[in-house]
Amino acid sequence: MTYSVAVSGASGYAGGEILRLLANHPQAEIRTVTAHSSAGQRLGEIQPHLHPLADKVLADTTAENLAGHDVVFLALPHGASAEIAAQLGDDTIVIDAAADHRLESGTDWEKFYGSAHQGTWPYGLPELPGQRSKLAGATRIAVPGCYPTTILLGLAPGFHSKLVEPTDVVIVAATGTSGAGKALKPHLLGSEVMGGMSPYGVGGSHRHTPEIEQGLSWVATEDVQVSFTPTLAPMSRGILATSTARLKPGITEAQLRETYTAQYQNEPFVHLLPEGQWPATKQVIGSNHVTVQLAVDEHAGRVVVVSASDNLTKGTAGGAVQSMNLALGLPETTGLNLLGVAP
Repeated sequence: MTYSVAVSGASGYAGGEILRLLANHPQAEIRTVTAHSSAGQRLGEIQPHLHPLADKVLADTTAENLAGHDVVFLALPHGASAEIAAQLGDDTIVIDAAADHRLESGTDWEKFYGSAHQGTWPYGLPELPGQRSKLAGATRIAVPGCYPTTILLGLAPGFHSKLVEPTDVVIVAATGTSGAGKALKPHLLGSEVMGGMSPYGVGGSHRHTPEIEQGLSWVATEDVQVSFTPTLAPMSRGILATSTARLKPGITEAQLRETYTAQYQNEPFVHLLPEGQWPATKQVIGSNHVTVQLAVDEHAGRVVVVSASDNLTKGTAGGAVQSMNLALGLPETTGLNLLGVAP
């Protein structure tokens, strides 16, 4: 059986990545691609790497053009998804790659995004304890942010098993320029980015902070507080997150490793690396995989977890397609058996 699919925001990085994955999905039929300012153009003019889809013409992003499909992916700017989703029937699976429906707290949404909260949908991170069952058969799914995906998968086992303290969690993560989207921005020009790194969203102001705290609080079953500092690295895609948390008394690295092994040994896309091998963005570029490694800093009484992902694949489009598979009752890995690219 095939399912008809529409992808909005098809001219952007997230929309293009969703289309790249769907083009190899054996049960997805891409019928409609939409955009806003690029409406009327051939997709091949804007996404020339999508050769099988090059002759598709971008329609305007309206509920009318998106209606009538089995699955609709919304790869739109934050704040633009809710209005369109509300006009699509309950018989359509709507998967939102933006932040509109990720947060449970309306207060946090208004503080970090500056508009009215539009409600909460099932969270599309199947590997997070308790989430997979919520995605099976769902018709509305919120795809996690790229940083939260990488960080939550790095830290979740320790919190789920009550091995780490819920306060004094410190995260520093680096991402490539594609995380900021495709719109032209002077500080993201090659001449500005090449050869250097820079922080942004410092002091707890990054929009993914409440989402990270929300996910960790879910698995810990208590409030978790984090200090999150993102940095911009001179690369086009990828995330490398270094997360540290204070250990509860008596917890050893062997206990942590046993816990992580138990949680991830049957996960197709999350990999605890052998001792001594550390994650790197090059290992996962172009794939739906996340690599994880940990070490205990005995002097500081902390666990250090490093995790790596491709922000556009597992961090956005791969998570979206993985969630679609669960919603449709398909094998979770369908269309996602892509390995990383090296060198």
